[in-house]
Amino acid sequence: MSGHSHWATIKRAKGAADAKKGKIFSKLGKEITIVVKAKGGNPDNNPTLRTLIAKAKAAQMPNDNIDRAIKKGTGELESAALVDAQYEGIKGGVAFVVNVLTDNKNRAAAEVGNVFKKNGLEFAKQGSASRLFDRMGQIMIPAKEGVDEDKVTEVALEVGAEDVVVEDGGFTVKCQPNDFTTVLEGIKTAGIAVDEENSSVGLVPNMTTPVSDVATAKALQKFIDMLEDLEDVQDVYNNMETTDEVDAALEAEG
Repeated sequence: MSGHSHWATIKRAKGAADAKKGKIFSKLGKEITIVVKAKGGNPDNNPTLRTLIAKAKAAQMPNDNIDRAIKKGTGELESAALVDAQYEGIKGGVAFVVNVLTDNKNRAAAEVGNVFKKNGLEFAKQGSASRLFDRMGQIMIPAKEGVDEDKVTEVALEVGAEDVVVEDGGFTVKCQPNDFTTVLEGIKTAGIAVDEENSSVGLVPNMTTPVSDVATAKALQKFIDMLEDLEDVQDVYNNMETTDEVDAALEAEG
């Protein structure tokens, strides 16, 4: 995500979304399977599953794919055991944290490591990059007529959010991870439209690194894209803080 604006990152991502639909569906399917294994396959009794299903539908994931992911979690369909892992690195002062969910940890480590090496990085010691992030829930509310800062802030704080950030493109509501589903559903109940596809619990920078050089930003974005193209990679976090000029250049790159 861009430290300058999470909405700028979302805008760039939408441009390449169609080409990555298969990867997005695979990622969501794994998340659904894991949540079902942990908390059951009935969305009425599993708020996290309910949120993931809404997110999958917002991403236009076919219902058959969603059903298969749930059945893998309940054991109705065979599924390989999935394990998670985290890899860290620092390039040009920018911290990167890569989360994977895989059925073969050795393969995932080798593939992520190969991308790191191609971009002049080695794995960093655990904690060296991740200490620059906090785990938070982020709920994205697009800017629309009739939805102003006062209304969003009032509703968000009433349902348990910690902060509301106003950005070009909309609002980012931040909350503790355990409060994510409650805050999300509370905002929706209040009649405020949410970008569910891009709302999630993840790592948010607590310290950013300014990147104002376009060529440097493009190289870092290429590194991120290479990581996100890997089948086992679920999320790639960074603490870049980019300028409007850099955001525009990256958006133009598609």
